[in-house]
Amino acid sequence: MKRFGVLVISHGSRDADWVKLVDEAVSAVKVQPGIPVYASYLELVEGRLIQDGITHLEAKGVSDIIVVPLFVFSGSTHIDEISYALGVIPQPKLETDMTPFSIQARIHFTSPIDDDPVIAEIVYEKIKPLSDDPSREIVLLVGHGSVEKGFHLQWRQGLEKLADRLKTLGGFDEADVAMLLPDQVKRKMLEWERRKPGHAVLVAPLFLSEGYFTRKVIPARMKGYEYRYNGLALLPSPLISGWIQRQIEHGITIAGG
Repeated sequence: MKRFGVLVISHGSRDADWVKLVDEAVSAVKVQPGIPVYASYLELVEGRLIQDGITHLEAKGVSDIIVVPLFVFSGSTHIDEISYALGVIPQPKLETDMTPFSIQARIHFTSPIDDDPVIAEIVYEKIKPLSDDPSREIVLLVGHGSVEKGFHLQWRQGLEKLADRLKTLGGFDEADVAMLLPDQVKRKMLEWERRKPGHAVLVAPLFLSEGYFTRKVIPARMKGYEYRYNGLALLPSPLISGWIQRQIEHGITIAGG
C-alpha cells in the first residue's frame, strides 16, 4: 500500500523573512491525515535542503513523494536541474553541478505555477492600490527571465499569458512584460514613453517572495523613469497555499492514491 508524503521545493534565500513567508504558506496547506509535508529549499537554507526533505520523509515510512516545485515558471533553469537530480528526466538540458539525490521512494513531480489563473488574481490584488484610471494605465510585468534560448522562450510565453490575464482582470489599456535576464526594462519603458506618453506605468514584480530582486534590482533598473511600484511579491497570499494544495491532490490522484 502506498504511503504518500509531500516535498515542496522553492529556491531559498539568506533573508529569514523570505523563508518565513514560504514556510507559512506551506504550513497553511491542508492535506489528508497522515501525509507529512516538508518545505525544502534548493540552496541557502542549511538543514532544509532537498536531500534533507527526502531523508525526513523516507524516515517516516513514505513510499511515494509528491514533489511540488514552488517556482514561478517552468522556464527556470532550476526546474531542469532539480528534475534531473530527482530522476524525473534522464539528463538535464543544461550542464549542472547538481548530482542525483539518494532516493528510495517513488517521485511524482508536479508542475511549477506558470500562468495558473490564480497567479493573475494575486498580482492584480497586489497592484490594484496603484491604479486610479485603468484606461490610461499600462501594467509592466517584470520577471527574472533567462538568457538560455529554450528557457527564455518559456519565460516569455508564460509572462505574456499572465499579462493578458492581468489586462482583462483590471481593464488596463495595455499590459506588457520585461525580463531582468536579459535586461529588457529600459527598452520597454522607452517604448511605452514613445507610444503612450500620457499613460502611467504600473510595475508588477513576478517573484515568489520579497527580497533582493524586488527591493534592489527592479528599482535600480527603473531609475530615471516615471512609474508606480509597491514591490509586493506573490507572498503572502492564501491563494498560494490553495495552489499547493491542489497540486498535492492532483499528484496523489495521478499517482493512484
